[in-house]
Amino acid sequence: MKPYLLSAADTAQLEGLLALVQNRTQDFLGYPVSKDFDYTPLLPFLQYPLNNLGDPFISSTYMVGSREMEKYVVEFFAKLFRAPADDWWGYVTNGGSEGNLYGLYLARELYPKAMVYYSEATHYSVQKNLHLLNMPGIMIRTLPNGEMDYEDLQHTMEMNRHMPVIILANIGTTMTEARDDISRIKGILKHLAIRHHYIHADGALSGSYSAFLEPRPAFDFADGADSIAISGHKFIGSPIPCGVVIARKSYRDRIARSVAYIGTLDTTITGSRNGHSPLFLWYALKSLGLEGLKERAKHSLTIAVYATSRMQENGIAAWRNPDSITVVFPEPAGNIRRKWQLASENGWSHIICMPNVTKAQVDQLIAEMLHETVAV
Repeated sequence: MKPYLLSAADTAQLEGLLALVQNRTQDFLGYPVSKDFDYTPLLPFLQYPLNNLGDPFISSTYMVGSREMEKYVVEFFAKLFRAPADDWWGYVTNGGSEGNLYGLYLARELYPKAMVYYSEATHYSVQKNLHLLNMPGIMIRTLPNGEMDYEDLQHTMEMNRHMPVIILANIGTTMTEARDDISRIKGILKHLAIRHHYIHADGALSGSYSAFLEPRPAFDFADGADSIAISGHKFIGSPIPCGVVIARKSYRDRIARSVAYIGTLDTTITGSRNGHSPLFLWYALKSLGLEGLKERAKHSLTIAVYATSRMQENGIAAWRNPDSITVVFPEPAGNIRRKWQLASENGWSHIICMPNVTKAQVDQLIAEMLHETVAV
């Protein structure tokens, strides 16, 4: 087969895009995306249409895929998140938003008349997912650090005790990386004698490394979660946005249906599923292992401590939540926000100290912020 050929103008446009991407990738600190990966050995797979149709644990008549790698990735995180040994399932998603949609979908099928509770710091995708699923929801206030206000949660659920409960817990909010305490939420449910409930944990960034923290946050199945979604392109790193959702298999069984055309069960949100992302995650997990992931977390936390201290030493009112890699500080000048691609909200910006972030980058950002202050 002849390779696709571009005109000179189109080739120049492509080369220009590559130069732009390379330049913009060097200087962004405001979003949780790891950039320190090298998947060069996997380049040959880009010549093939890898498609993990249907359920990853059931073979399909379409056999050009990476099912075995996907099963390894799912089992790895099921164990890391302390899922019941005989009651877990999952798949590699297109990202955290799809994982949240899946968790809410399972919850709705289990409790179709339930009320969904989520905090005002919850990711924007959740309200969209609730709209797509036609599920009612109530927004709960947050504490100053971005964590759910448990008193408001209890008071609000008391007024709706006749309804089953679905809770969307944040394991790392977008702006301050605050973690909602699932054990505390379970305690409130027990206190109110609400037996019919479902807890989904949105662990997009923080969920990927929280298992390595001491003390370990209350965020996983052993703490009371019924499903957990994480992103793969954030803490681990991937050239393609992706994620993993882990849920109780007994809940997945409620929505499974057989599809003759693909020769397997339809248990996921999408029909055709990207078979390259599981390959990237498998490669990363096999290369790093648990110890490598721990080292990545340790590096990120060290840089976050350094960034917070250096900013405070220079008169910048920076702060972070305990054991988080997100450093929050007053919004700097627009040119600085644009250069470093800083996410900002309500007068605050943040940097996220991903495994690729260095002290030199932090120092450069601070120097530019101080220079801008002097210039003003």
